Amino acid sequence: MSTGMIIALIVIVAAVVVVAAALTLRARGPHGGRDLKRRFGPEYDRTLARHDGDAKAAERELTERVQRHGSLREQPLEPGRREEFTARWTAAQERFVDAPREAVTEADRLLAELAALRGFPDDSHYEEQLAALSVHHADHVHGYRHVHRVARVGASGQDGDRADTEEMREAMVEARALFEDLTTPPRGTGKAPAPATTRTRAHKHESGGHLPWALNRRHAKGS
Repeated sequence: MSTGMIIALIVIVAAVVVVAAALTLRARGPHGGRDLKRRFGPEYDRTLARHDGDAKAAERELTERVQRHGSLREQPLEPGRREEFTARWTAAQERFVDAPREAVTEADRLLAELAALRGFPDDSHYEEQLAALSVHHADHVHGYRHVHRVARVGASGQDGDRADTEEMREAMVEARALFEDLTTPPRGTGKAPAPATTRTRAHKHESGGHLPWALNRRHAKGS
C-alpha cells in the first residue's frame, strides 16, 4: 500500500471519528445534564426520583421524550372551542362543592380532550399524551398526572372523607395551570382572547384564591 493511500485512509478514519463524536455530543448536549434540568424543571426531579436517583436513567428517559415529541407543533384552539372548554371547566369547579369526585373526573376528561385537540396524542394513549405534554408544558404537566391518578383510583387520605376531598381539591388546583396553558393562544398567532364575559365568569372563581371549593371546604362532601 502506497504512502498516499495510507494517508488517505488515516484522514478518512479521522473524519469518521470526528463526525461520530460530533453526533454524540449533539445527541447528548441539548438534551442532557443541565439543559434537561432547565427544560423540564420539576419534571426532571420527579423523573430522577422515580429512577431512585439514577441520573443517567432519568436523563435517558427525558431525552427519549424529547426525541419522540420535541418536533410536535401545537394546533391553535378556535375561540369558540376555548370558550366552550372554559365554561365546562368553570362548571366542574362549581360542581366540586357538592360532588368533588365527579368534578375531578370531569377535569381529567377535559384535559385529555383539550390536549388531543391541540395536537397531542389522544387519551387512548395516556402515557404518550403525558410524555408529550411534559416536553412542551413541563412546569404544569404534573397537575394532569395528579388529577388523572385521583380520578382513576380515588384519593387515599388518612383522615376520612375530609382528607379525600382535600387531595381532590389540590389535584384540581394543580390541574388548572395546565388547563390555562392549553387554552392560552400561542404567541404570534393573532388569535383573539376569550370573550370578556367568559373571562369574567372564570375570574370570579380563580383570582385571588377565591376558588369555590376554597370558600366552601368545610361543606364539601366526600364521595
